[in-house]
Amino acid sequence: MMNRRTALSVLALPALIGRAQAQAFPDQPVRLVVPFAAGGPADLIARTIGRVMSEKLGKPVVIEARAGAGGLIGIDHVVKSRPDGHTLVLASSGGMVILPHLQPNMPYDPRTDLTPITQVLAVPQIVSVAPGLGPRNLAELVAMAKARPGQLAYGSAGIGSSLHLAGELFKLRAGIDLTHIPFRGAAPAVTELLAGRIQVLLADVPALIGQVRGGQLPALAITSPQRLAILPDLPTAEEAGVPGLVSETWYGVLGPANLPADRVAILSAATKAALEDPETRRVLLDQGGRIVASNPDEFGSFIRSAYTSWGEVVRATGMRLE
Repeated sequence: MMNRRTALSVLALPALIGRAQAQAFPDQPVRLVVPFAAGGPADLIARTIGRVMSEKLGKPVVIEARAGAGGLIGIDHVVKSRPDGHTLVLASSGGMVILPHLQPNMPYDPRTDLTPITQVLAVPQIVSVAPGLGPRNLAELVAMAKARPGQLAYGSAGIGSSLHLAGELFKLRAGIDLTHIPFRGAAPAVTELLAGRIQVLLADVPALIGQVRGGQLPALAITSPQRLAILPDLPTAEEAGVPGLVSETWYGVLGPANLPADRVAILSAATKAALEDPETRRVLLDQGGRIVASNPDEFGSFIRSAYTSWGEVVRATGMRLE
């Protein structure tokens, strides 16, 4: 009898150890790296979800800014961190699925060097035009661009930015020729649109919603798969006649590669709990996006698909960063 009990105990030991390890995690503060400067959208998102994640994990979630190279520096720091679940990154689409196709010497492969945990938020772009330009909807803008190839200019937040790629995707899907004018951020591009010095801008919702609601800028479409609750009367690009024009700046929590599955599950559950919190939802939805709250496998599949899709756009444009 004793031998049988001993044998059963030995067989059960790995599961018991696994549960004990899971219960002990985290045993120290969790660092959530934001690969952008403090005060921006990513910082706000990280601090908003970090509050509830801290409660659920039982340890502080410390927000750490590591800005530079469009997000690559912060992401690479996490890639090279110990895979114990105590160092995470709130990465965005630029550093995950756009810049890897533009940078000649990428320090990491986003498909294999990171462990997806949860996609948090996706923020689409509003397609807007300069006041007095004339088009009242997306179809009229496309018709104008086709009648005046290369004569209409669209702005972006810089070469290789998500807004730049959104503009290039618009050109590809609509079959039009627009001239790209890069700026150092979305704010100066909005200023130039208001002044009529550029004619078209695809910018994340927070950058334009004030001017759209105030009647200073006309909005023609939204680049999300569905209409947004905060702009219910604004049609999607698909509804407005440009199929395939889906572009969103998204944010998600990831860890280093080879993160243990039990710790991934704990971190994903804490992140999802944050996204179910009413105050968290209010803050995030005010950013003009949609809350995703995917599981790790769904997020991993999404990254691989988006990586391929944006790679096709980059190759079609011949774009490259030196």
